[in-house]
Amino acid sequence: MKLPYFYQQFLGFLAVIVLLMTVTIISLVHFGRESALRSVENRLFQYAESVTDENIKYDDLLTIQQLLNDQGVSFFVFDEQGALIYPFLSSEFEARVAPEYVDRLQTGENLSLITSQEDMLGNPRETSLIYSPYFDEQSGEYAGFITVSSPVSHIDAQMDDLKENLFNAFLLSAILAIIMSAIFARYQVNRVNRLRKAAHQVAEGEYSIRLDHKERDEIDYLSRDFNRMVSALKQSQEEVNRQEERRKTFMQDAAHEMRTPLTTINGLLEGLEYDVIPEKQKLRSIHLMRKETRRLIRLVNENMDYENIRSNRIVLNKQSIPLEELMEEIKEQMRDMVRDSTNKLIIQDFEELIIYADYDRLKQILVNLIKNAMQFTHHGTIIVKGNKTADGIRISIKDTGIGMSEEEIRFIWERYFKADSSRVNTKYGESGLGLAIVQQLVELHKATIEVESEVDKGTTFTIEFPDTDLM
Repeated sequence: MKLPYFYQQFLGFLAVIVLLMTVTIISLVHFGRESALRSVENRLFQYAESVTDENIKYDDLLTIQQLLNDQGVSFFVFDEQGALIYPFLSSEFEARVAPEYVDRLQTGENLSLITSQEDMLGNPRETSLIYSPYFDEQSGEYAGFITVSSPVSHIDAQMDDLKENLFNAFLLSAILAIIMSAIFARYQVNRVNRLRKAAHQVAEGEYSIRLDHKERDEIDYLSRDFNRMVSALKQSQEEVNRQEERRKTFMQDAAHEMRTPLTTINGLLEGLEYDVIPEKQKLRSIHLMRKETRRLIRLVNENMDYENIRSNRIVLNKQSIPLEELMEEIKEQMRDMVRDSTNKLIIQDFEELIIYADYDRLKQILVNLIKNAMQFTHHGTIIVKGNKTADGIRISIKDTGIGMSEEEIRFIWERYFKADSSRVNTKYGESGLGLAIVQQLVELHKATIEVESEVDKGTTFTIEFPDTDLM
């Protein structure tokens, strides 16, 4: 059965209030009646004690009886055999007391019970009856007992009046409970509906919605968490949109980069097929096709390399590496690139510096950073230097290029990002993956990389490799 949340709250509040009032009324009636009966019993025991104090003298008992009759109380005095000694009635009149009660009376215990008797009109009425033993003053032995009785029908009448008053109070309270339950239920439902409405807006793409809350209860905590969730969703959506834009840009760039060499290769192959290229130009055409093919392979390899690193499919083979030898190899590898550029590459002395890293991946990191520096530097200088620190080796690559703003620095490690979109087709960087790959490889080495840059003044990348397991 489907039950709206409002009615769940309403019935819940109402049930608790009604149950509480019912238990309270029943408890009051029961406690009131029991208290009244105990009061009557205590009063009767006091009367029995007064009779005992008079030493069972006839004149005194007569006076006491006259006083008690005015209050509807009667008493009888019996000896140890259970024979009636006051008032004087038939000699055959005896107390009908169960043997176990007699044994208890002989021990000095007072007894009380509620009996049902008939009045002069034959109507049943409840009577409170008590038995109180008395003892011989000289010997201290059990001498008999006194019974004192009083009708308690008036207590039931009082209880009926109390029940009527409580029932009227119950009806009034029930009406107020219904009203208050409806108000509280509506208040809670409105708070939930506010969350529900906000959730619908978020589902429709509205991420600017925020809920006010005072952190008073779980719903306020839920509203706070909802705001955090919306903020996270907004950031995620912005990141997805940003990545999608970069993916589109990359696909366009990649398509352009692939189309150009493929068009060149296809044209040269057609020329060779139809023998329209002079014999002396054929070797040059082959060299050109190889160059364009390497360009395509490099583009594909960078993407595959990035995905392998992100998927943890790269296993580092760390070893102690003399940086001087590695830098000489990098310098030789980049000789042609430096010669074709307008920049100057300075690799400072790395003598006696030993680094613990994967040889090929370390070389890839440094080459990518140097290429990146050359890509964004014109008629400038790229300086590579290293030094020993307390915890490892620090290597920095500094250029005098175009630099970056703080906003650009925030995104340089992201895939497909290019700080200078006007230079996406240089021969040094086609994909926008170089720095993303660098960051992933640095993290795999458990190293750190920082960047400092100023627009039109240059950029400095600093990497710190730890001395872990360094021999």
